[in-house]
Amino acid sequence: MANLTPEQAMEGARAAAETAKQAATAAQAYADQAAAALGAAAHAATGGAVDPTVFRLAIFVLAVFVGYYVVWSVTPALHTPLMSVTNAISSVIVVGALLAVGVQADAVLGDGPLWARALGFVALVLASVNIFGGFLVTQRMLAMYKKKG
Repeated sequence: MANLTPEQAMEGARAAAETAKQAATAAQAYADQAAAALGAAAHAATGGAVDPTVFRLAIFVLAVFVGYYVVWSVTPALHTPLMSVTNAISSVIVVGALLAVGVQADAVLGDGPLWARALGFVALVLASVNIFGGFLVTQRMLAMYKKKG
């Protein structure tokens, strides 16, 4: 193995890449078959009438688990960039909350805009606290890398 020429190493790498590509293609085919089977089973079990709220709730629950494992596995060196991304996401939430708070009171939905305005205000407050706290934590993390003296 130590006496390989560059051409032999290149050919070995190409063969390994081709094997990996075939394995990935097979795994994708198995995943597609499993998804189709699960979809057919869900369709048959519910008679084809599954409430979209159930799917949205399932996506939310999966996002919570993924977010939990992603955040807790972050190394300290990546904490500051992660906080920056979190602040950017919270700023998008602030824009949406401002739009919800700005809903006119005489809209067609009756009491709906009052709820939209209240939830928009709560989202605005929570996202603002998140942004402010994120900047404080980021500033503190960056201060740890400054030279003292």
